[in-house]
Amino acid sequence: MSSIKIKNQNMGIISYYTGFIILIVTTLMIIPILTSLLFREWNPLLDFIISMSISTITGLALMLYGIKAKKSKSNIQWKHGFVVASLSWILLAVLCAIPYRLSGNTLSLLDAVFDVMSGFTTTGVVLTQDLDHLSNGLNMWRHLLTFIGGQGMIVLALSLLVKETGGAYKIYAGEGKDVELVPNVKGTARQIWKISMVYLIIGTAALWINGVIIGLRPVSAFLHALYIFESSWSTGGFAPTTQNIMYYHSASYETIAMVIFILGSLNFGLHYAIWHGNSREIYKNIETQSFFATSFTASMIALLWLSKIDAYSDAVMGLRRIIFNILSAHTTTGFGSVYARQFALEWGDFGIMILIIAMLIGGSACSTAGGFKGLRVGIVFKGLIMDVKKILSSERNMRLYKFHHIKDYILEDGAIKSSAIIICCYMFTFAAGTMLGTYYGYPLSESAFESASITGNVGLSIGITAASMPAVMKVYYIVAMYLGRLEFISAFALIGYIFGGIRKTCLSKLKH
Repeated sequence: MSSIKIKNQNMGIISYYTGFIILIVTTLMIIPILTSLLFREWNPLLDFIISMSISTITGLALMLYGIKAKKSKSNIQWKHGFVVASLSWILLAVLCAIPYRLSGNTLSLLDAVFDVMSGFTTTGVVLTQDLDHLSNGLNMWRHLLTFIGGQGMIVLALSLLVKETGGAYKIYAGEGKDVELVPNVKGTARQIWKISMVYLIIGTAALWINGVIIGLRPVSAFLHALYIFESSWSTGGFAPTTQNIMYYHSASYETIAMVIFILGSLNFGLHYAIWHGNSREIYKNIETQSFFATSFTASMIALLWLSKIDAYSDAVMGLRRIIFNILSAHTTTGFGSVYARQFALEWGDFGIMILIIAMLIGGSACSTAGGFKGLRVGIVFKGLIMDVKKILSSERNMRLYKFHHIKDYILEDGAIKSSAIIICCYMFTFAAGTMLGTYYGYPLSESAFESASITGNVGLSIGITAASMPAVMKVYYIVAMYLGRLEFISAFALIGYIFGGIRKTCLSKLKH
């Protein structure tokens, strides 16, 4: 087979499955369309009809371009899977931003893409203007995007496959997930959505009842409950008001949200195991061990520090704010129970440093959370202990070291190395974002805080993220959110594929 034919076939496979994913996600615009109809919001209705038309045409065009490659039943390779995942995210970020831009609630297309990427990556920082007066249709779309992003657009598309597609796992893994709940990928994707939908019903009901109790009108209470659940479960941090979780002035509302976002930050494999009677997985799993150890330590240190500097005169209120914000940071949810500038003015540099560490560590692998992930932190920590034990033990002692993550795994150098590499990628992205913030004149500690929040897909802000910040920072933050959510590999594969194609084209022209 000629190199040109292979290239066309590769492009066809990538094009077809990218178009398929775009088409599936585009179909979700029916929900804000129906919402706009229900509330008689005619301008938002028109915005979504226009957006859905453009997105549908784009998806169909890509599928038609790649239909020959699909019919040839060519095998989906790893490079195809990673490129499809990374490319579909970029195209969807632009297409799903059209309703934002048409609404007039964003100052530019860049701001609209920023907010969509923030939703998809479950980061939760916003550049949308007049948040308190958004249409119900656009608010529904914002929170739907972060809910879909938590589970993953690829997971959604694969769950709707008519039949299992060969190589589907390679596309699935490209979105930063690797857990297999059942033997096939389509079944795994459906199990992930089943878990999420069960929690959606329970969580929304609990928040709805609580919302009515604290004084919200039934319809408003339901919408707020749905939005806050979607953001909590997806560890996204979006809220329908500028005051975020503080709008409700309710410890019970915060507690329910906190329970939901802790559950959302846990591995889907852990949920599946517990649902099927394996409750011991809660304390045996390396991720839960890592999460509870680091969250408890961070909370205790923060309590000691903030009591030392008398940040809160009311002990109960201080405890409530400290625990909530530490766990919100650690699970990468990004709900804030204090205003952005209060982190800088009340928590001090040491308090900010604690939050930065918590945000970078993040939640569990194959969950809705971001950050390094507790699994990688646990593997690297156990690897360090293993190396120390090897040095201190007899050379004849060939003991195998293991860790437990749903099942027992042998702790191998390859697993430690790959975990350390991803952590290094996060740290490099975090450092670059910090340097960029200081370059534009923001204080070092505040630049580091914002960069950690963006890199870890958290969403807490110290006041830097705003429509007025430099365009270069907006672009970098979009890239950082994207890289952090896809855990770098898929994005690197796309870059390699693009530059590899350019290089081959240039060499071919030189030969001729």
